[in-house]
Formats: sequence, C-alpha cells, structure tokens
Amino acid sequence: MLPPAILTIAPSVRRTLVVTVAAALGAGVLAVTPPSASAAADTLGAAAAQSGRYFGAAIAAGRLGNSTYVNILNREFNQVTAENEMKWDATEPSRNSFSFGNGDRIANHAISRGMKIRGHALLWHQQQPGWARGMEGSDLRSAMINHVTRVATYYRGKIHSWDVVNEAFADGGSGGRRDSNLQRTGNDWIEAAFRAARAADPGAKLCYNDYNTDGINAKSTGIYNMVRDFKSRGVPIDCVGFQSHLGTSLSSDYQANLQRFANLGVDVEITELDVAQGSNQANIFAGVTRACLNVARCNGITVWGIRDSDSWRTGENPLLFDSSGNKKAAYTSVLNALNAVTPSPTPTPTPTPTPSPTPTPTPTPTPTPSPGGPCRVSYAVNAWNTGLTTAITITNTGSAALNGWSLVFTLPSGQTVTGGWNATYSPSSGQVTATNLNYNGSIPAGGSVDIGFQATHTGNTAVPSTFTLNGSTCSRA
Repeated sequence: MLPPAILTIAPSVRRTLVVTVAAALGAGVLAVTPPSASAAADTLGAAAAQSGRYFGAAIAAGRLGNSTYVNILNREFNQVTAENEMKWDATEPSRNSFSFGNGDRIANHAISRGMKIRGHALLWHQQQPGWARGMEGSDLRSAMINHVTRVATYYRGKIHSWDVVNEAFADGGSGGRRDSNLQRTGNDWIEAAFRAARAADPGAKLCYNDYNTDGINAKSTGIYNMVRDFKSRGVPIDCVGFQSHLGTSLSSDYQANLQRFANLGVDVEITELDVAQGSNQANIFAGVTRACLNVARCNGITVWGIRDSDSWRTGENPLLFDSSGNKKAAYTSVLNALNAVTPSPTPTPTPTPTPSPTPTPTPTPTPTPSPGGPCRVSYAVNAWNTGLTTAITITNTGSAALNGWSLVFTLPSGQTVTGGWNATYSPSSGQVTATNLNYNGSIPAGGSVDIGFQATHTGNTAVPSTFTLNGSTCSRA
C-alpha cells in the first residue's frame, strides 16, 4: 500500500549522562541515573539514548548532498533507515547481479556517525525488480531465498535490525495474508525468509513490519498470531515494526497493542512515524513517544523523513521539521516527552534483554558467568573535542545460551569512562570489564545485547584491539 519507505539515518549520539559512583568504594562501578531538568538533552537522539533507545529518521542517499538535511540528520538522530536503497529492486536489478552503491552510501554515513542502521526491506510485494515480478512458484522461492541470503550476508555486522518481510498481511477484517506472488509460493514463505536471514546474519535482529496496526484490530491480531506461532516453534523472529502513519488521532489502545506483542518475547519498534498536520499533531507525536517509553521492549522510534518537504505525504506536513528545516511544535513535544522522568516500563514476563537501562544497578550479585563460547563484537565510536561515546553490540555466535557475561577490553591511553548504559564498567580506564545488569544477563545462541558508555579522551580516539567474553576472544564485526 505505502509508497517507497524512508527509514532514517540517525546522527551521532552525544548522550547527556548524570553519573553516580556506586556505593561500594573499591568497586569503581559507574552507572547512569535519570537526568535532572538542568541536564535535559537538547537533541532527539541524545534524549532517547538516556533510556537506552534510539530516535531515528528515514533518509534518502540522494539528499545527502543537501547541507540543511544532513545538518539536521547529524545533529538530531542516532539511527537511520534507508528509504529505498536496500529494497529488492535497488539491490538486485538483474537476477544474481547485485548493486549496493546507494545503500553503502547511507550505511557508511551512519557508521561514521555511530548511528544504528535498520535495514529496510528484504522482501515486499512492492518494489520488486521487473525480472522477479513475473515469476511464480519454486523459481520465485529460490530467487527470494537467494536475495535474502546475499543482501543480509553483504551487510552482515552493519545492520542492527532488518525488516525481513514488509506488509504481508491484508487490510480489512480477515486478519489474513495479502495475496501476492510471494504468498503464492507457499504459506511458509515468511518463515523461510526469516530462517534464511538468520543464517546469513546471526547478529542482526529480524523484524516483521506493517501498517494499519496502530491498535488492536483484525490485521494486528493476525500478525500477533503469526508471531506467537513463530515463537512457539523456534522460528527466528526478534521484533515487530509498527509503521504508524497516523491521521488526526491516536488509538486509545496503541500502547496496549505494543505491549501484547512485547509479552510474546519480541522487541517492538515504531518504524515509519508521521502524523497529519493539524491542532493535534504535537499531542499525537508525544503520545506515541510516551507509549514507546512505557513499554520496556520498545527499542526506539523512526520518523519517516526529516523535513515536511521530504515526506511522501505531500501537502500534509507530517514531520518534526518544516520544509525550511525549522523545529515545529511537534518536535518540542517529542523532546519534552523523551526528557521526562524515565517511566517505569510495563513488566514483560520473558527473560529476553530489554534495551532500557535501570536507573540504578541491582546490588545483588549477578550469576556466575557460564563458560565462554564463540562471540562477535561491533564497536563504533562517536568522538568530539575531548569526549566520545561508544555503541557496542555483543553477539553470541555459539550454540548455547550465555547466562551471565563479562566483556573485557583495554581502553587506549587517555580514555576514561565517565558513564555507561546496559552494563557496569570497572575500572574506568586501562583494562575495563563490562558486566551485565540484572535484566540482560542472558544472551541466547545467535542473540545479541547492546551496551555503551561515554568517556573523556586526550586526543586518542582509537578503539580497543581485542575483546574477550567470559574468557574467550571475540571476533570483530
């Protein structure tokens, strides 16, 4: 239904952190506490990062030459999604002939700024290349799996989460699948796509993404039933994306709908947010933001474009910046919501890691770490003047879950940790050990956890040379 997707690039994250020293004097453990009013973050990405989330925007490679566009992107956002550049028609214009130039342009910009990247979208009934649109049956199934495998493999280690399948459910009251050439290859095509994506990139979160799922309705319930079935059978699905192309009101059960999916043991993400212009626009944007903050497994929010002039909703002015790049009232409402006192997330009955740091680390000892296994670490740095932030993803590439973990690395000379999230860090310089908190100690086989810290530096912004997880040396992503 929806035109070419625009998922955002997020600018570098300068996280405003208030650091408290742990009570135990010898521990040297630093933890993040909720920011005071005087320390409120002044950009969307930094404000979202205070609760361990991202705030991103959909971007287009063709606009990266526009200075106003790029300045807003780099200043405000800490996550990006390619609008069209990673879709099937863009990446495989001829069968088995792949083109990644524009996708790489977006990915490289994001990586250089320490932004997370959402991959959008491996399979969709729209924007298929001409050679695929006329295919059916086993030939299409083979081409589909090959495409997922080749693209996910190419971007392995760079993508935080993939929209593996986009918009596969029908509108209306049936709650059933949309008829498409992909659906006609067999009802298991979505499952097959997720399994292929996991095999190609075990470290990326795998998402299903759709629109008109902004409340509890027949369509969202159909998707809910699919996710529940996948989880019960071990089909690798990690997250569900809610596009949230909204009008002049917000469904009263918007948050409840997010929460019921989270209760299945998957993360939820707001992936393509835009809101029709009008007197209620700012309130709706704020309402969506608060709903995400109130669901522990809501990883973050992506707006579908940066300026009103960049939106696919021509004439509706549905974004946070006007066509000249000025902040709108909706921007202020979102920033204020993000900077509000960290809400108490709705509890989730699953042991899977939640992305939000707790205000104070639990004083109870963490479980004795299980023996180390294969692991992979990605480590991105965003530096300025005498400060830097890191975004670290630890992936368990072994065949068994890790129950309790410690990541050890040596900071380059002159770098000193001043605060961190999703782990404790001790000591603050030299050989540092990052240890799980009470909510993210379990990393399933093929799963990952995101951590990070803020530090000062004296000019040396290099990255550590080696990482060990529970005593085993990790590969680098």
